Amino acid sequence: MSPDTNVRDVRVRSGPPPALRVRRTTTAILAGMAVIDLRSDTVTHPSPEMRRAMAEAELGDDVLGDDPTVNALEERAADLLGKEAALFVSSGTQGNLVAQLAHLQRGMETIAGTETHIIVDEAGGHAALVRTTVRPIRENADGTLPLDILAGAFREDDVHDPITGMVALENTHAMTMAQPLTVAYTRAVSDLAHGHDVPLHVDGARFFNAVVALGVSPRELAAPADSVTFCLSKGLACPIGSMLVGSRDFIFRARRARKQVGGGMRQVGVLAAAGVIALRDGPAGMIERLAEDHEHTRRLAIAIAAMDGIVSPGGLAQPQPGPLDPGRATTNFVLFRVERDRNEFLEALAKRGVWMVGYPHNQIRAVPHYGVSAADIETTIAAVAGALADTLRRPAQDLDEMPTTTEPSGPTSLEPEAARHRVAIAH
Repeated sequence: MSPDTNVRDVRVRSGPPPALRVRRTTTAILAGMAVIDLRSDTVTHPSPEMRRAMAEAELGDDVLGDDPTVNALEERAADLLGKEAALFVSSGTQGNLVAQLAHLQRGMETIAGTETHIIVDEAGGHAALVRTTVRPIRENADGTLPLDILAGAFREDDVHDPITGMVALENTHAMTMAQPLTVAYTRAVSDLAHGHDVPLHVDGARFFNAVVALGVSPRELAAPADSVTFCLSKGLACPIGSMLVGSRDFIFRARRARKQVGGGMRQVGVLAAAGVIALRDGPAGMIERLAEDHEHTRRLAIAIAAMDGIVSPGGLAQPQPGPLDPGRATTNFVLFRVERDRNEFLEALAKRGVWMVGYPHNQIRAVPHYGVSAADIETTIAAVAGALADTLRRPAQDLDEMPTTTEPSGPTSLEPEAARHRVAIAH
């Protein structure tokens, strides 16, 4: 090593990190090819009207409370869900985090589903930052917590036990193939929680997918909950942000918690402007059009379920083995397994210009969203058939031997050999 060689030189010479290698590989393969990106609804781009609104947004300082565009977004979100107040946050994870900080004291316990986002996919924030524990309950395949088990999960007044401080539901429930939780069920959970003087928080990252699928109003679905988060940056197609709604006192505490975790933002009306567009009523907004995503999802599920080599995703998504049941695709997720090497299948699919993503339990996920047309779905169906034809069948019993994790590995289906034990998750 020469005297002037430093650590940075060595890192450069050792090659780019795996995620960057993935991007370069994908770029090389897909140069000049239009891509249908079904990895997640997080990959949506804002509409032209959103971009114009962002460029022209009236701004202030949100930390000082005088950004008029943020204020308008928060008022609209609160009114839409029938709550007293709302808070604009940078992400769904931050929304859930500050909700916990507002509801809970250190050492308390949250009751939540075993495979919910708060427990599995938020980097242990409940433990690291809120300083609380969780009491997981195994969900049913429809995303519900069994009410009899939930009823027995509240802690007694025993010095040995943590204090039950919150119940959390996820609606829609991602790991169940995004099943929506009904108003009646949410109310039943709320009644149980409130009977113990415990608040109910709904992680509604895809809350409006549930609203549209159930044919209810946002107010009806939010009414039983003390607080609800929902993402603007998923199916509603905004570039950044989520909303947290609840009572005025709760949002006051949540706003302080947001500041504590570094979430205070200044002239953020430039981002909130997209949310104002998204939450408009009717075809002028982004909520009503979610029905189109659901229709595309059903079409995709029905078509690939008929293909030899596509099978049940297992887990909560479809516990029964055998063929994929397209009836499980009730909102905007299609989860399935392939009787193939999953990585080889995803790579073959990507070479045809379609991106899907690996998901836990050796599953593959496809999520139609804004910007994906009916024609794109037909192209995707043909690409899935082609990828199946170009990859070798594996015995179905070998599928469960492939390792699974929710750890992300990069932005596409293509993974370098060294990273193939990892699964890309776009939430």
